[in-house]
Amino acid sequence: MIENVDMSLVDWSRAQFALTAIYHWIFVPLTLGLSFLVAMMETVYVRTGREEWKRMTRFWMTLFGINFAIGVATGIILEFEFGTNWSNYSWFVGDIFGAPLAIEGILAFFLESTFVAVMFFGWNKVSKKFHLASSWLVAIGANLSALWILVANAWMQNPVGMVFNPDTARNEMVDFWAVLFNPVAVDKFLHTIFSGFLLASVFVMGVSAWFLLKKREEWMAKRSILIASIFGLFSSLMVALTGDSSAKTLAVVQPVKFAAFEAHYTGGRNAGLTVIGLLKDSDRNIGEKKEKDFVFSIKIPNMLSIMTGGDKDVYVPGIRELVTGGNNEQNILSVEKKMENGRIALQVLNDYKNAKKANNKEQIESVRNIFRDKSFIDNYFRYFGYAFLRSPEDAIPNVPIAFYSFHLMVMLGFFFIAVCAISIFLLLRGTLQKSRWFLWIVLLSIPLAYIASESGWILAEMGRQPWIIQDLMPVSQAVSHLSVGSVMTTFILFAVLFTALLIAEVSIMIRQIKIGPKHQEE
Repeated sequence: MIENVDMSLVDWSRAQFALTAIYHWIFVPLTLGLSFLVAMMETVYVRTGREEWKRMTRFWMTLFGINFAIGVATGIILEFEFGTNWSNYSWFVGDIFGAPLAIEGILAFFLESTFVAVMFFGWNKVSKKFHLASSWLVAIGANLSALWILVANAWMQNPVGMVFNPDTARNEMVDFWAVLFNPVAVDKFLHTIFSGFLLASVFVMGVSAWFLLKKREEWMAKRSILIASIFGLFSSLMVALTGDSSAKTLAVVQPVKFAAFEAHYTGGRNAGLTVIGLLKDSDRNIGEKKEKDFVFSIKIPNMLSIMTGGDKDVYVPGIRELVTGGNNEQNILSVEKKMENGRIALQVLNDYKNAKKANNKEQIESVRNIFRDKSFIDNYFRYFGYAFLRSPEDAIPNVPIAFYSFHLMVMLGFFFIAVCAISIFLLLRGTLQKSRWFLWIVLLSIPLAYIASESGWILAEMGRQPWIIQDLMPVSQAVSHLSVGSVMTTFILFAVLFTALLIAEVSIMIRQIKIGPKHQEE
């Protein structure tokens, strides 16, 4: 572990990884959802044999392909950064974290990349059914890739299924199924893929709305909106459902994150859920950090308690209780006590290293037995990462970022439910094309879908700070031994490269949309 941490190196490494992740996440959700929408459209073409459906499928497939290619480029860079910028992290948990990423590369990405060639270049070269099967396999492969990546990320949020090996100072996987079916992984995967389906639906609806506003490709646009709005309404409802399930899980495994996205500082029963609010610094401190007060807020009484435990009388601990330790009734361990227990675990590990250097076989075996003791693991080693915190308030994430990203995501989620439902209603009435005001809303919803998606990712990652692995390793201990200058240089290079890729993608997308399906078929 790193004793003297250069915090500027940590900050620049975090900034570089955040930059890559945010840009990568611009491309991923559209890939997840648009692949299934394309497969659905091609299914209709194969069943009906109508060339209009083929042109429609090929149009949306082209947009999918542009997005897919650039998403792959940013994703590869993101995975390499674990080795270049976060080598201590990779050493500490590489045996666990690397397994789902390896499965993603060998199984899911191989499946996806194999059949994507047939999907794009197999028209009129293979049978209709084989081509359709390829399109479905690409969609399944893309979402299986998301599964394994999210399993790896979820393990960082809730580490399970492993033991610590003091000989190598590494965590090793002992239960693959516990890692795969980690409650956080299940919630995260479902919530993420349905949010991707929703984003793709809004994208297809928005582009189709543009065609209707321009009075072009009306046959394709109406049917695209019909498929996308039904798919989007289902997905938006599932996003809400899985989001609720995820919140219940976070209340147990990441209670500080849960309290942060509600700016819930003082625990209690009958806790209300904030619908909307504006934060300001209060005159109360937790250590050196100021608590936040609401300038104004609208709350649903008792809803936070109900959302947490299904009953209004459920006690929901606040940030203050989680840091300083609640009353005896709640039995909340303070961060200071966790820091003390973490230092004991660290000292035991150091004793083991010293015993090995001295070749003291008796002490080596004695310490090994300590690490085999479940009571030691549950009460001391589980707080190993707290040994490296400088003060208890370091365990508090950035509350305003968590609060605003969460509430922006939720508000936009309900907005998209309404947009999809109204689209279906107007289509069934036959008045969608006449409702130009609504078509403009649908078109302008495209960037809002991306904002909602990025907000969710920011909440997931910023809300768990200061941890790269919850309770086991803070970000400050995970960084590679690099010069700050080299990280700054690569940050600038990546910022320029990713921005150029984004501009290229948007310009190519817009050009293809303006061309439309008819000319594209030619």
